[in-house]
Amino acid sequence: MYYFIVNPGAGRGRGEKIWKKLESRLQHTGLEYEVSVTEKTGDAARITAGLTERGAESRTIVAVGGDGTLNEVINGLSFRGPVTLGYIPAGIGSNLARSLKLPKDPARGLKRILEGKIVKQLDYGILSYECGQPVHRRFLISCGIGLDAQVCQRMLAAQESQGRWPRLPGRLDFILKGIVQTLCARPVKGYLVLDGSRKIEFNHIYFISAHIQPFEGAGLKLAPAADGSDGFLEICVVHNSVRRQLLPIMADALFGRIGRHRGVRFYQCQELQVHMESPVCVHTDGENCYSQKDIHLRCIGRKVRLVM
Repeated sequence: MYYFIVNPGAGRGRGEKIWKKLESRLQHTGLEYEVSVTEKTGDAARITAGLTERGAESRTIVAVGGDGTLNEVINGLSFRGPVTLGYIPAGIGSNLARSLKLPKDPARGLKRILEGKIVKQLDYGILSYECGQPVHRRFLISCGIGLDAQVCQRMLAAQESQGRWPRLPGRLDFILKGIVQTLCARPVKGYLVLDGSRKIEFNHIYFISAHIQPFEGAGLKLAPAADGSDGFLEICVVHNSVRRQLLPIMADALFGRIGRHRGVRFYQCQELQVHMESPVCVHTDGENCYSQKDIHLRCIGRKVRLVM
């Protein structure tokens, strides 16, 4: 049985257009399927929870939307029964699709999902922090604290403005907002602990991002070595006392060459603890996790079945 979760607002309305074309194709296949259309934040997680908490029969849940839609699906997912995920990207970033080289053509993506010939076991991460009570958030792509999360929050705020301010086309809009945020960025002193044993301190942290997949944001390749199925988090730390060096670093990340700059460090671990001296923005897969001083991350290896 196929269950489609569709975010019509993804990609500034691209989700709705894509779904109309896909539904026309589905109706001609004669396959049994159900569709749920999201209306607000949290709907995809709620729908997924309802689908996976009942019974143990095999099912395929296909998300049609952006990385945020897929993030909600993975957070609503119960692993009680055999569940396979499918993903047809319709958002601005589509970083999971970029990382896994999923088809850009939605019709081709649907065809491959229905054929079900290629199924990959993916890792996912868990972010934990305190917000009055313990909070746990899963992520399939990346989790970041600092500048990258600030850009994500700026993008989300722009979406909530409902067109009160003019916006440029998708990826360019993200890049320009990132430039503005970079010019205003201020470093924070802090440290990270890798796998509970190795402590590393920095005086000028601009951001720390932990990756399951190589790309995040507007297609920034911040973790070129990230595998997605190896059971490890790939950590990128950008730190420097000279702010003007940030723009070349971020520009090179667009082309996967971020590692050639001073002030960029990479680490690999299964578990990560981060402490900042003052609260800074946090995101998971581009979704807002507000401002935190302490976060804990860990990788769960090869638990998610994704049909490609």
